[in-house]
Amino acid sequence: MIYKTKGVCSQAIEFEITDGKVHDIHFVGGCDGNTKGLAKLAEGMEVQEVIKRLEGIRCGFKPTSCPDQLAHALKEAVQ
Repeated sequence: MIYKTKGVCSQAIEFEITDGKVHDIHFVGGCDGNTKGLAKLAEGMEVQEVIKRLEGIRCGFKPTSCPDQLAHALKEAVQ
């Protein structure tokens, strides 16, 4: 799936969901080291666990963040 992000530096998030787990996460743009680290940490985790841990995280004064956008993307994917 490709999710177009909103309100953050990255433009999109690409990922796959297999058997309720998230795989192959790749952020297009954004803070390279942070998004790569986030992708590695979330790799293979249950979708609902990733959403629970990341939803609501803010980046500075922005109302969202790349982790929050990943949570939004996963929520949209499993609806």
